[in-house]
Amino acid sequence: MMLSSSSSSSDDDDLDFLEDVLFIQAAQLLLKGARNENQNLQSLMGNHNSARRHRLPNPRNGETAVRVPEHHHAPPPNHAPQMPATNNLASLSVPYSHVDRSLRDLAGQAEGFGRSAVGGLHGAIYHVTTLSDDGPGSLRAGCCVKEPLWIVFEVSGTIGLSSYLNVSSYKTIDGRGQRIKLTGKGLRLKECEHVIICNLEFEGGRGDDVDGIQIKPNSKHIWIDRCSLKDYDDGLIDITRQSTNITISRCYFSNHDKTMLIGADASHHGDRCMCVTIHHCFFDGTRQRHPRVRYAKVHLYNNYTRNWGIYAVCASVESQIYSQCNIYEAGQKRVAFKYLTEKAPDKEEASTGCIISEGDLFMSGTQPGLLEPTATSGLFHPSQHYPTWTTVPATKELKNLLQRCTGWQDVPRPPGP
Repeated sequence: MMLSSSSSSSDDDDLDFLEDVLFIQAAQLLLKGARNENQNLQSLMGNHNSARRHRLPNPRNGETAVRVPEHHHAPPPNHAPQMPATNNLASLSVPYSHVDRSLRDLAGQAEGFGRSAVGGLHGAIYHVTTLSDDGPGSLRAGCCVKEPLWIVFEVSGTIGLSSYLNVSSYKTIDGRGQRIKLTGKGLRLKECEHVIICNLEFEGGRGDDVDGIQIKPNSKHIWIDRCSLKDYDDGLIDITRQSTNITISRCYFSNHDKTMLIGADASHHGDRCMCVTIHHCFFDGTRQRHPRVRYAKVHLYNNYTRNWGIYAVCASVESQIYSQCNIYEAGQKRVAFKYLTEKAPDKEEASTGCIISEGDLFMSGTQPGLLEPTATSGLFHPSQHYPTWTTVPATKELKNLLQRCTGWQDVPRPPGP
């Protein structure tokens, strides 16, 4: 594991580190050989019966629900772990095995900071029957209703948005069973809570400040799952202005420059409250911001980022990023992690952010670019906020899986009222 922060470590911390290493090695021995060779690829990505969330290492299915000690020390910053020689996708275990069994099983099942998002669990079913931008039976008409709704689609195709589509609280936009693409503009989650967006495509957003999904201000309990996003004039997903408790999972990002921003700008120090989890996503040749972070706490795990144009992940003013078991594969630009210095308006001196790297795999000559560890107290660790999550080591198996099973998926709409 690798750390980046701002003061030196003590002898006592070194002893703690040795204890932590023994703890982790023991857990790894328990997990060895616990892979289930009979799972198929669909079940791996959560369509059937593979992994379950909120469990400790399970000898029946090989899942790792991670509990990591709070503080660790690191090998040298440029140490790159070797990719294990594996070729069996069925040995992987990933979250969300059960969420496609019944229509509303998505509710409250996100891992990470967005785990409380229930969407339209307690509302009626709303059927989108037209690809029109507005009017009866449209997506826009359903999203503006104040009451909770679980929104499903009876049509497939492209919805051209002439303006941002505002999503109100307690909504699930569920694209399973159809293929829906949003273009022109994007979704705006403004001062709302408990929203789930699942299995949609976003492409071709045009105009100043036009994002695929814009989350601001003061929105919370959001889960974005299995969406494909590309080619917007601004960001694909922007999370700013004190929006928090958000999970982004199993999404596919491509053909874009400024992919994901977390934290508006240095003047908005209220964004210190923001917490975001990003996991099992594939950033495929997007240029930068995977993500770029100001002030927020961000947990990245089991993502695959390749062939970036500037950097993979950027830590700016007071941000804390925990990068765990991700795969970084460089193209022409070799350095994965970047630091930018900015000044908070209530502080006398400018500062950068902190990146902790644990179990990340740096491939094809990738240089981590981590700063030397200089402090161990007060650093963000996900276990301070949620007790368990599902992760596997960064391997060729994981890389292959994420290339196949992220973004919009051709899955049927589950049964249920």
